[in-house]
Amino acid sequence: MDVVIIGAGIMGVTFAHIAKTVDPNLNITILERLDQAAGSNSSVFNNAGTGHEANCELNYTPVDEEVISVEKALDIHAQFNVAKQYWANLVKNGIIKDPESFIHPTKHCTLVNEDSINLLHMRYKEMASHHFFDEMKLSEDFDEIQSWIPLTMEGRSRHQKMAATRVDHGTDVNFESITKQLAQHMENEQSTDIHYNTHVKRVHKSPSGSWLIECEQNGVAKQVRADKLFVGAGGGAFPILKASHLPAGRRFSGFPVGGRFLAAEIDKEVAQSYGAKTYGKAAVGAPPMSVPHLDLRVADGKYYLLFGPFATFSPILEKGRGIVEFIRMVHLHDIPNLLNVAREHFPLVTYLFKETFKGESAMLKTLDEFAPGLSTKFNWKVVQAGQRVQIIKDGDLQMGTEIVTSEDLSYGTLLGASPGASVSPEVMLRCVKTLFPKIVKKEAAQERLKTLFDETDVDVLIEDADKYREIRNSADKILGIREI
Repeated sequence: MDVVIIGAGIMGVTFAHIAKTVDPNLNITILERLDQAAGSNSSVFNNAGTGHEANCELNYTPVDEEVISVEKALDIHAQFNVAKQYWANLVKNGIIKDPESFIHPTKHCTLVNEDSINLLHMRYKEMASHHFFDEMKLSEDFDEIQSWIPLTMEGRSRHQKMAATRVDHGTDVNFESITKQLAQHMENEQSTDIHYNTHVKRVHKSPSGSWLIECEQNGVAKQVRADKLFVGAGGGAFPILKASHLPAGRRFSGFPVGGRFLAAEIDKEVAQSYGAKTYGKAAVGAPPMSVPHLDLRVADGKYYLLFGPFATFSPILEKGRGIVEFIRMVHLHDIPNLLNVAREHFPLVTYLFKETFKGESAMLKTLDEFAPGLSTKFNWKVVQAGQRVQIIKDGDLQMGTEIVTSEDLSYGTLLGASPGASVSPEVMLRCVKTLFPKIVKKEAAQERLKTLFDETDVDVLIEDADKYREIRNSADKILGIREI
């Protein structure tokens, strides 16, 4: 069976590896627009690198009329722990040699001011009662919070009321490193062809039922045939879905949101002293991806602080792509949906335009509001992050992700952005199961999957505390996240 995957980011490469593991006889080809794997949103500074497991992100625990919901937090935490199983087994199987090349233990903290202290107590009470978060700590004591996150606190007044939570075993993840190592393994050990500098122009069904992918590689037109087609191309998945002429293409459109960070290189001593990702509370009207946070980042043996993100709006599908491609994606039937989103989410649109034109001095001022005095302590530079394209489905703006398939299961794609790379193994496993149902059900395939995952049922992880801890501790030990 010929399988073509569009996109050599964390999603596409993970899908390829899981599919090839399930059935080594699959003939897999990956088409990538850029000249390397992980060159777009998976690139190390195109994302915050947080191992999202709901330890510190307030937007995963929404409050409605004084009732807090933790269901989304539980799902995301379980999904990330499926991801840790996968990455740990990549290390165990020798596919990735050194876990320090991509993952580092990092405290996950949430810091709120006086107006949100009650909210944080509500969140802590609900979350700490579940085995996922029973190690979470909460404090309103200035000295204790300062010992947790010194860089965030050293310029604050001792008389300022605030509260914080802390989870010690969070992570900083270099998704670019994972993707590149896995792509190299796919090429060298699993007979997978990866064609770089290959821009897909159009996909359509042939009379025989296979997919024809029309593309251009280094300026030369070519055509590739596929029995199964998976599109894991980030924002680029939207125009490809439109070009496929599948009925689902009329239901979906994209709402692009970008972001910028302030970044500063720091020495190892400062990095070890801080060692945290500290999340605050998003401004009113801000999208979830704009929750302010001050992060320790580790990349290629160097240490950085990142602060942001500062949301931006630009009608492009991916960083480095042009406006023309976005315009071509928009069909006549999309216009009412786009206008509906602009009308119903006018405060969001206004916020995005305002943030887009925020200059460096204003960004540094925002940093000082979050961590007083930090703007002059390091040499900060503005970094443009990746571009996320949120889902517009049937006229409604959605902030999550969605797997879309054709009726005959010959075409699959992942749309949307959040929580993204952190849960890529769990999401891509579901995509593989959806597109290859007969293959996955085979006993041999199930045995091969056990070399990648110990437990993939998120409900089991949510409900069975002992099994969760056993699996989590095993993965954490292999990945160097905690000593067991």
